[in-house]
Amino acid sequence: MMTHMSRSKKVTGAMDDDVFATAHARDMIAADRASAALGIEVVSAAPGEAVVRMRVRADMLNGFHVIHGGLVFAVADTAFALACNETDAVTLAAGADIAFLTSAHEGEILTATAHRRTLVGRSGLYDVRVEADDGRTVAEFRGRSLTTRRPVPDRSIDPTEMTP
Repeated sequence: MMTHMSRSKKVTGAMDDDVFATAHARDMIAADRASAALGIEVVSAAPGEAVVRMRVRADMLNGFHVIHGGLVFAVADTAFALACNETDAVTLAAGADIAFLTSAHEGEILTATAHRRTLVGRSGLYDVRVEADDGRTVAEFRGRSLTTRRPVPDRSIDPTEMTP
């Protein structure tokens, strides 16, 4: 597990190229408002693999004072998105499953590490392990990707200014 805080980049503002293998992945995550709102940091992103992390905040806890499962899924999904967008083509999730193995608590740092299992044509399969900072496995995620023919979004357009 990588723990180099100086190399990780929060999903806000300008992105350094040293963390990203492709400009496509860098631009995609820079425009990802959901990951930014969750405070997800990119440790590394290379074709077929990625590492991201997120600190568990008080506003992420469910009624039992453990992290909400949807947010564990979100951090895994962000790592998956970075790993599967390995070319300049828009690649989206075709499906995903997650197994929650243990809970995480406020203040803990979750690290999601994604690896490509296989890529055949436009379909890919990726595994993501989500670990707490003490090394215990919080969840295992399997994502199925589909490389689309969609155009890459125009990054010069602010999506909040778009009309429905």
